[in-house]
Amino acid sequence: MNRNGLRWSDAPKEYGPAKTLYNRWKRWGDMGVFARMMEGLASEATVPKMVMIDATYLKAHRTASSLGLKKGGAVA
Repeated sequence: MNRNGLRWSDAPKEYGPAKTLYNRWKRWGDMGVFARMMEGLASEATVPKMVMIDATYLKAHRTASSLGLKKGGAVA
């Protein structure tokens, strides 16, 4: 099966059990650790700018673009 991204269970064993990794990631996210890291990295830039990181990849069904349309092609 083809998978995108890294599963918690695929992390190196030195990082600890998958549940521990998830709990740490969740706790750090709730505490704002990642937001502060990004703010620190962005503050080092010579020109202020917004940096966004998105690690998600979503596939939409081929009919997803027509979900907002009424029968006959009019926008809902």
